Amino acid sequence: MTTVSEQSVRNALAEVIDPGSGAALSALATVSGLVVKDGNIGFSLEVDPAKGPGLEGLRKAAEAAVLALPGVTSATAVLTAHRAGAPAQPKQTAQPQQGRMPSRPELPGIKSIVAVASGKGGVGKSTVATNLALALAGQGLEVGLLDADVYGPSLPRMMGINRKPESRDGKTLIPLENHSIKCMSIGFLVAEDTPTIWRGPMVMSALEQMLRDVEWGELDVLVVDMPPGTGDAQLTMAQRVPLAGAVIVSTPQDIALLDARKGLNMFRRVDVPVLGIIENMSYFLCPHCGERSDIFGHGGARQEADKLGVPFLGEVPLHLDIRVAGDGGTPIVAADPGGPHAAAFAGIAEKVAAAISGPSQRKAAPSIVFE
Repeated sequence: MTTVSEQSVRNALAEVIDPGSGAALSALATVSGLVVKDGNIGFSLEVDPAKGPGLEGLRKAAEAAVLALPGVTSATAVLTAHRAGAPAQPKQTAQPQQGRMPSRPELPGIKSIVAVASGKGGVGKSTVATNLALALAGQGLEVGLLDADVYGPSLPRMMGINRKPESRDGKTLIPLENHSIKCMSIGFLVAEDTPTIWRGPMVMSALEQMLRDVEWGELDVLVVDMPPGTGDAQLTMAQRVPLAGAVIVSTPQDIALLDARKGLNMFRRVDVPVLGIIENMSYFLCPHCGERSDIFGHGGARQEADKLGVPFLGEVPLHLDIRVAGDGGTPIVAADPGGPHAAAFAGIAEKVAAAISGPSQRKAAPSIVFE
């Protein structure tokens, strides 16, 4: 197996020409954050902020040049912009900058993008995202589903898809489809038990490619299953994608609500409308006797929604059927469309659809500046 060296990558990048201007890469960008790992290459191209939106062709040319090297199996480049004169170890602060907002180009054919997020893992966010997508489709909408959790993709198993996407031109992928939902996930491209060991810039670039280098076609709504937390993926989506809003998923107990509050406030800080809060695993109904048990407490998410001034979208019970259906690749909305659990998701979907069909509340997001 051919070993790829850092120098060979830099030599290849030195030969890259920007297809738009005809200028050499070295004249337009500085290569930084180069990572060489078993044939997987990742790097950043630091460019002038004023020229950044027009250098997507340069980024793709750089990726293609590295991918052509013997022994390279994947190449991921991301454009970054730093303010001139920043010190070597900058202090990062997030604050609004009037008249200087990051580019947030529209995604052709996609009317609305909704992020399903949580402040922590383990609250059933992916289960909610997949069933919400199916419930929206049940209202007659054309729906896509993007799994943005690069480190822990669950969409392939939950949507019952175990094949790789194809490409007509070698540049854009055709999303895979099941249950009338167009789907894309990094899990389609790697084995289920293979870990994704990527740094932040590679994650951000992969997200942009799964959004913009996919033939989504005409969609009424694209549901994005976000990874838990408030890190690189969330900032990429908030600052580079025209989100119609975010849905926050929590369980009723205080510790989950504390983290959900952080996720909600993160979206508010970058001026993404919060469409509401969903209380998942809201209560448990015994399948034998029908007795209800509030295992994690009950009503905490509703109270938190009232306190924070956002809509409460609904509650979903903790039930064996929901788990079994998701693990089996047929989410409960598709497995039992006439059942009570599907009805709960249908009610949530109705509120989400109404929220995104009204006048846009989206403001220009603040940029991350270096001081």
